[in-house]
Amino acid sequence: MDSSAKKLVEIFDYLPEQDQKTLLEFAEFLQSRAPEPKSVITEPLDIPRPEAESVVSAIKRLKQNYPMVEHSHLFNETSELMMQHMMQGRKADDIIDELEILFEEKFKLVIEKHK
Repeated sequence: MDSSAKKLVEIFDYLPEQDQKTLLEFAEFLQSRAPEPKSVITEPLDIPRPEAESVVSAIKRLKQNYPMVEHSHLFNETSELMMQHMMQGRKADDIIDELEILFEEKFKLVIEKHK
């Protein structure tokens, strides 16, 4: 444990129970607004595509399959494809094919960025 962590434990132990709860709530608040830790996974997880899959399930699967890709960078494209499926009636399989390509392209950009 580093010196900052030790100091924090000392302070926490010194405080009355109600103040300990307040300190813990504040720490949880700070944690909630901290950026997500960078994924250490450098290769897709190769989660297989089920035979019958909805577009929503495909997006969830692809997010799990590519944890190293920031999901905020995919929001506009995935939303657009989802709307094409829902509003324009494009087939789910076609949309999922495009989603697979999109995630793969974003993955390649992440890998290039870290070389």
